[in-house]
Amino acid sequence: MLLLASLLLLTATSHARDFTFVNQMGYTIWVGLQPNNNGEVIAGGGWSMDNGASVVQSIPDGWAGRFWGRTGCGNGLCATGDCGNGALECNGAGGEPPVTLAEITLNGDQNQDFYDVSLVDGFNIGVQITPQGGSGACATIGCTADVNANCPDGLRKLDADGNTIACWSSCGRTQAEADCCSGSYNDPNVCQPSESATYFKQQCPQAYSYAYDDATSTFTCTGANYEINFFQN
Repeated sequence: MLLLASLLLLTATSHARDFTFVNQMGYTIWVGLQPNNNGEVIAGGGWSMDNGASVVQSIPDGWAGRFWGRTGCGNGLCATGDCGNGALECNGAGGEPPVTLAEITLNGDQNQDFYDVSLVDGFNIGVQITPQGGSGACATIGCTADVNANCPDGLRKLDADGNTIACWSSCGRTQAEADCCSGSYNDPNVCQPSESATYFKQQCPQAYSYAYDDATSTFTCTGANYEINFFQN
C-alpha cells in the first residue's frame, strides 16, 4: 500500500509545469490569474510581487487561463487590472480593462500548448512569455514596446495627475460592434482592425490586437515550463 501511495503521489506531481513570474517593473505589482471554464484557481488567483522578485507557481497539465499584472494597488483598488475592489486574491475573477493579458492553454490540440500575449482588452504594462525546455517552435513572445507613451489621445487612461497609465482598446472604449467584432460584425470577413488594433499591431507585432488576429498572434510549444515577465521600458 505504501508503494502504491508513493506511485500515485509521483504520478500526481509529475503532471504539472513550473511557471516563473518575474517583476521587472521597478515597483510592486499584484499578479492576477484567472482559469478558463471554471478551472482550478491557482494560489487564490493573485499575489503581490516586489520589484525584482521571482515567484514559481506549479500549474497542472490541461490547465487554461490568463495572467496579468495589476498596478497602483492600494486604498481598496488597483489603478489598472483590478479584479474586484483591490482584492489581493482574484479568486477566479478577471482583470478590469484596459489590461495586458498573457494567455495559455496547456495540452491542447495534438497535446500542444497554445500561448499568446493579448491586447484585445487593452494595454497596461509590458508582458513577455518565454518557454523553458519543451519541443516545437517554442518562441519567446511578448509586447515589449512602451505602448502607453504613444497611445492615441482618445484611448488613453489617465490617473489623477494626467499621466497615461494604460491604453484602451477601441472595443473597450466604444463598445461598438464594429470595434468589438460582435453582432453583425462577428465575422472575420467583415470585421476590420479598429484604431487600437492598428496601433497595437504596429507597436507589438506578436500580440493579439483584435478578435480575428489569430494568424500572427498564437504560438505553440509542447511540454515546456514558462517564464512570465512583467516589465517597463
